[in-house]
Amino acid sequence: MKKCFAALLCSLFLLSCGTSQDDEVIQLEAHERTTYEPDTTVAQETNAPSASVTETDVPAPAREQWDIVSLSPTATEMLFAIGLGDWVVAVDNYSNWPPEAPMIAELSAFNPNIEMIADLAPDLVVISDWGIDEELRALGLNVFVAPAAESLDDVFNQIDQLAVLTGAVDGAETLIDSMKMRIAKVVATIDRPTEPLTYYHELDDTLYSVTSSTFIGQIYSMAGLINVADAADEDGSSWGYPQLSQEFLLEADPDIIFYADAKCCGQSAETIAARPGWSELAAVKNGNIFEIDADISSRWGPRLPDFLEAVLAAVAALND
Repeated sequence: MKKCFAALLCSLFLLSCGTSQDDEVIQLEAHERTTYEPDTTVAQETNAPSASVTETDVPAPAREQWDIVSLSPTATEMLFAIGLGDWVVAVDNYSNWPPEAPMIAELSAFNPNIEMIADLAPDLVVISDWGIDEELRALGLNVFVAPAAESLDDVFNQIDQLAVLTGAVDGAETLIDSMKMRIAKVVATIDRPTEPLTYYHELDDTLYSVTSSTFIGQIYSMAGLINVADAADEDGSSWGYPQLSQEFLLEADPDIIFYADAKCCGQSAETIAARPGWSELAAVKNGNIFEIDADISSRWGPRLPDFLEAVLAAVAALND
């Protein structure tokens, strides 16, 4: 499997894992929120920052500024977007946005060097799965686990949780409101055809895809598109990320193909059209094959409205 998708799939497979719970509760102060109401997950006991904080609680930061290390490209974007860019002292080698993020080429999110992280002496480490949280906590480091979102509500909730943890509540509120307004504005412009169009979203050239149950699929659903991959994961055994077969796709015959594997796998409209049998697909015949930026579509963060806009621009450019 190509590295671009392997990383995403690894993060998703760890959604059901849990973190260790012990020692004292983070001290929190009550605050009021009116514009957004995330799930009221009960805060659990831990000696480190946790994703399980409630929307009615906000911490008193231990100091005016924390040193944060991010091992998640999505979390990096979130931290900068809520106004904590000055707090971020190092990010992993995939955190290429925003451009000013302090990337360390040797700092891998997928094969993390614990000693390197410890040498940075961060006040907080943000990771996208639970693979190394116990090792980091054992070194006395605070850890926030920000797993891949399953829905847009999860996206907003995660942004809010990061803000609750760090005290950047105003920045998160502004970001969430902005994202919701942009999404609502784009959705309001959608001119849905009488007969819904079908699509296939390609994650890599081994035909891994997404279903409508993922945050990626929800963006396409907002555009009024029907996902052909849904039929391949009706029992949810693929966690919403099934690997399709050539036969399945030729039978499904999608109206549109969106491919997010240009960077990772060298794919293009030409290489896709040249695959055996694919010249008979409606999407190929009509030239309805569109590249989607993998960095934008695979990150459940501030640029999701950009993803929706890209999908709508493609739909508007469809050929008959």
